[in-house]
Amino acid sequence: MNLVIDTNIFISSLIKDSLTRYLIVNSPFNLFIPEQEIIEIKKYEKLISKKSKQSQNEIRDLIRKLLKYVSILRNDILLKYNNRANKIMGKIDKDDVLFIAAALVLNCPIWSNDKHFKKQKIVKIFTTKEIYEIYFNKNED
Repeated sequence: MNLVIDTNIFISSLIKDSLTRYLIVNSPFNLFIPEQEIIEIKKYEKLISKKSKQSQNEIRDLIRKLLKYVSILRNDILLKYNNRANKIMGKIDKDDVLFIAAALVLNCPIWSNDKHFKKQKIVKIFTTKEIYEIYFNKNED
């Protein structure tokens, strides 16, 4: 299964060696992130470094390591779906239109803990907890 991960998921995996990082590295899913979001993540290297108590070089190395498990979707591929994605997510959060476009390109869900994604009903959204349950085939609810 393909899965688009949002920026906050990727950033949280950089800040702490946690379940999120484990799921990225060991995921049975094909993970994708929009190219523009990698540029955004790199803008926040200093803040991520401070929060994680790692050097910026360590953060850059970790980004490279994690990107071995995540495919980057080029911006030009997403443009074709931008209008439709904007109609779906634009009034909720313009910053997240790109993730909806990526999900439409791949016809797949998004991995995000941001509750506002669930305000739209076109693209399925999975939280980290739900990804964990799918990964370990558990239904704890």
